[in-house]
Amino acid sequence: MVAVALDSLGKIPITGIRNILEEGENISWFFYCGEFSEDDDFFKPMHISHLENYLPEVIPYLALEEGFRFVIDKQGYEDVWKEE
Repeated sequence: MVAVALDSLGKIPITGIRNILEEGENISWFFYCGEFSEDDDFFKPMHISHLENYLPEVIPYLALEEGFRFVIDKQGYEDVWKEE
């Protein structure tokens, strides 16, 4: 499972955050487009197989280890880093 901010789709940039899983959690990847929101319902859980339909741009980054983040856009910008 991943979490996607469905209401943000189509905005730029695309951000991916892979959190370190805590006990009892099953979602480590969070994706949103444009600006982040702290609203409780910002992210919606989604089976990873649906990413191809919603955010195919993020698929190449799924193998990144826990703790990584990335920001991309549709013009080729890419920034990938590991949180300290």
